[in-house]
Amino acid sequence: MAQSNSSVSLHDTQSLEQLKLPRVAIVHTEWNDKIVRELKNGCESIIHRFTGEIIDNMAVPGCFELPFGCRQVWEHYKDMDERPEAIIAFGAVVRGGTPHFDYVCRAVTDGILQLNLTLPIPVIFGVLTLDNEDQAWERLGGDHGHKGEEAAVAALKMIRNSRHKSGLM
Repeated sequence: MAQSNSSVSLHDTQSLEQLKLPRVAIVHTEWNDKIVRELKNGCESIIHRFTGEIIDNMAVPGCFELPFGCRQVWEHYKDMDERPEAIIAFGAVVRGGTPHFDYVCRAVTDGILQLNLTLPIPVIFGVLTLDNEDQAWERLGGDHGHKGEEAAVAALKMIRNSRHKSGLM
C-alpha cells in the first residue's frame, strides 16, 4: 500500500487557503467505532482549520449501509441553499475468517463509486479495509499518515475544483 508520505500533493493545502466556507457532510459507521471516531476527529480538524462547516454527521450501522446513508444525506439537502458540497464516507472493515470481508468491501466500494457517477457532488471514500486492527492505527497518525485528515483534504480540493469550474471561486 502506498504511504501518504510518497504523495506530496496530499500535504499541499496552500490552494485551499482561499476556499470560503466549504460545506461537508459526514456519513460514518457505528461498527468499529473507536477507529471511525479517530477518522472523524482527523477530518473535523482539517475542515475546521479551513473554516469549513460540517452540516451533517450521520451514523449508519455498518459499511454496507454507507452508500445508502450518503444518498439519504444528499436527498435531504439537495434542494436547500446550504447543501453539502462534498460527502465523506467513513468506516472500517477488518478481515475475519470468512469471505464476508470481501463482499462488504466490494459492495461499499461499488456503492460509493456509483454515487460519484450519479450525484452532482463528490463522495469521498474514507473506508479503511484492514487485515487487523493494528493496521488502522498505522493509518491514523502512524507510518501511513492520517486517513481522516487526507479524506478531508480530498473533499476540500474537490469542492475547490467544483467551484472553480462553475466560476464560484
